[in-house]
Amino acid sequence: MTEESRSTLCEPLGQEKAIMDAEIIKERIKLIEGKRDSLLRLLEQPDLGTLRIDVNQALEEMDDLIDEFKRTFPEAS
Repeated sequence: MTEESRSTLCEPLGQEKAIMDAEIIKERIKLIEGKRDSLLRLLEQPDLGTLRIDVNQALEEMDDLIDEFKRTFPEAS
């Protein structure tokens, strides 16, 4: 690897790209929050059986993701 290519790889993202990425992440978190509500409704079904374990796991992972997002972007909360 040449010194020039190494320095290109190590350059930080431009501010415009970082802002764009942050906005995309915020939009996707909103979509995930909407899907979370669907899982909560599914969890209310009495005939869910062993699928209930998977739904609970998905809810826990979504909650972790949303919490991480709120810690990373406190202004978006």
